[in-house]
Amino acid sequence: MSYRYEITQAVVRQGIIAIVRTASADSAVQAAVPLLDAGVTSLELPLTNPGALEAIRHLRAHYPAATIGAGSVLDEASAVAAVRAGAQFLVAPNLQESVIRAGHRYGAAVLPGTGSVSEVVQALEAGADAVKVFPAPTPQWVKDVLAVLPYAPLVPTGGVAPADVPAWLEAGAVACGVGSALSRTPIEEIRALIRS
Repeated sequence: MSYRYEITQAVVRQGIIAIVRTASADSAVQAAVPLLDAGVTSLELPLTNPGALEAIRHLRAHYPAATIGAGSVLDEASAVAAVRAGAQFLVAPNLQESVIRAGHRYGAAVLPGTGSVSEVVQALEAGADAVKVFPAPTPQWVKDVLAVLPYAPLVPTGGVAPADVPAWLEAGAVACGVGSALSRTPIEEIRALIRS
């Protein structure tokens, strides 16, 4: 994938971005492999894990068809380090325009975090490829925002359980970031939720 729009399409294609939040490179890989083997194609490894960059390198090498990204990207230096490690997309809990610029400079899609309609608009104006809504409000909030911003590609994240994903997608979200709840969900249920 050479273009950001292709990366963005790959990130949201299944409707789920699996967030693997662990404390080391080995534990991140161990948690990610069953999800990737089950067919998840979009995976985020937060930089709160000191081994995240190593895990991103490993997973990009062993799962070239998957779209692997870095999360909790708070500044330009982290954005550049993540892209150099192989991250194809960057996710942040906040709206930091320098992260968007750095990601775009090196060809990565960027999903900055927002918590209000004003921030959604600011993120779009800054060039966000999709907009993380964090913490996730309600599906009705997404519907209400899309009534006035029908072109906003919203990705609710934070507190979204796998079983809740269909309701968010029906409300108009392009995908959902799903984290710790995935580790408690049987692989069969995850397979059933994945959009083709």
